[in-house]
Amino acid sequence: MKIFLTGCAGFIGFHTTQELLKQGHEVIGVDNLNPYYDVTLKHNRLAQFKNHQAFEFHQGDVQDQQFIEKLFAQHKDIQGIIHLAAQAGVRYSLVDPYAYIQSNTLGHLNLLEKGRHLKDLQHFVYASTSSVYGANTKLPFSVTDPVNTPMSLYAASKRACELISYTYASLYQIPQTGLRFFTVYGPWGRPDMAAFLFTKGILAGQPIQVFNNGNMRRNFTYVDDIVQGVLGCLMNPPKEFKTPEDYSRLYNIGNDRSEALMDFIGTLETLLGKKAIIDFQPIQAGDVPDTIADIEKTKTDFGFQPQTNIDVGLKNFVDWYQGYYGTQAAMGY
Repeated sequence: MKIFLTGCAGFIGFHTTQELLKQGHEVIGVDNLNPYYDVTLKHNRLAQFKNHQAFEFHQGDVQDQQFIEKLFAQHKDIQGIIHLAAQAGVRYSLVDPYAYIQSNTLGHLNLLEKGRHLKDLQHFVYASTSSVYGANTKLPFSVTDPVNTPMSLYAASKRACELISYTYASLYQIPQTGLRFFTVYGPWGRPDMAAFLFTKGILAGQPIQVFNNGNMRRNFTYVDDIVQGVLGCLMNPPKEFKTPEDYSRLYNIGNDRSEALMDFIGTLETLLGKKAIIDFQPIQAGDVPDTIADIEKTKTDFGFQPQTNIDVGLKNFVDWYQGYYGTQAAMGY
């Protein structure tokens, strides 16, 4: 299968590309190498595919209409699109709100508008987020819940993408699936996320900021489980086409158990053999105290079944972190 994958140098995009190539698929990878976090990490992810004949990389931005149109003209036989590129981060959306509309919403529209002309396209799979549940207090979060109370522009931009997808499903019958990711962690992870920040701080003997005084729960989901879900979804496009909902599905994709943030930190302390210095902080604007996913529909429809608990997942992350940064890891770099 020929797959067009955006965000291929990102955390989830890298692992998804790796698994697609392992399974014998051809990947046309796109990434703008955004400096939101260490670009060297992104280059080193891409370096893993340097000599793979089935991988083709293009540096560019999904919001650039001419760039996407040119690539689709060169690869008219694309069968699947996995759209993972986005301006990430809930908290950064308070700093640069324009980046989220331009990259997330406009980029999503651009791929749909240009992609609807691909005659061989079987499935458009895109990343949404659990952040769309916003101020919802009902737990666990279900895709049937209303999502009218986003708590950040990041969440609002991703909800806009879901609505645009619904419109394009209605107008053009493009088979699409949006995946609402819950907190993902693992090797090659993002430096702005919990596992990375906590590991770096603990090793360096520096305080780690823990918000809402530690009273947080998250569906921490290991990246290999996420990739299994993404590919399981890709290979199972919508089969009934009676209503726009049939063409434009939504699923939660995360662990089926929620972990207390302090337990997550405690596991890291054990693995690193060092206690964390904790700087408790009030909850940040745009954040929510609990995320718990209802994934029954995801399990039923394409066999998603997370397997990795945090003891195993965090050990894999710590092993990678210390190997990647070598002796510098002891100093928290």
